[in-house]
Amino acid sequence: MTDITERAGGDADLAARYPQLYAPQRWAWGGIDALFSAALPPDELITNIHLVGFEQGQVVLCRDARGHWFLPGGTREAGEGVDSCLARELREEAGARLAGEPVWLGAHRCVTDHPVPYKPWQPHPEKAWLWGWAEVTVDSAPTNPEDGEQVVEVRAMPAEEARHLLVRGREPWWGELIALAVESHDAATRQ
Repeated sequence: MTDITERAGGDADLAARYPQLYAPQRWAWGGIDALFSAALPPDELITNIHLVGFEQGQVVLCRDARGHWFLPGGTREAGEGVDSCLARELREEAGARLAGEPVWLGAHRCVTDHPVPYKPWQPHPEKAWLWGWAEVTVDSAPTNPEDGEQVVEVRAMPAEEARHLLVRGREPWWGELIALAVESHDAATRQ
């Protein structure tokens, strides 16, 4: 895995342009303190993988039965590699497949105050949530496994609409994550 730190001018430059994304986070739902960096964590710390999928220049979002919009992705299973997890989560939540190699934007390095890991095979108390983008093709309905989010809609939309839907009722860093993905995507497609 490679990151965008050097291409983007380093974490200091990115933090200046995306201050909300780089601000310390407290994810109360998981007892997690998180801090974003474009430097990629060691593979053994990565527990969650999420993707800004681009289909014909638009951002793919999923909506669950509660009306909550989100980026496809999720938790790695025991022994599952990053690429396998990404392919599985795209199929389950978006009915999509990769149409190009993922570009890793960075990760939230996390520390939880929960006494046990979320899943027994996960690292604890430190872990990381990996964020990236890739070209995708939505070519089927989400598989919606029983133990996952029940997706009722998958839609490709302009980036600004995706930013608006992701920030609604959430922390503003979600909008900056989409903006960083768009910046990286546009730079890659101009080459």
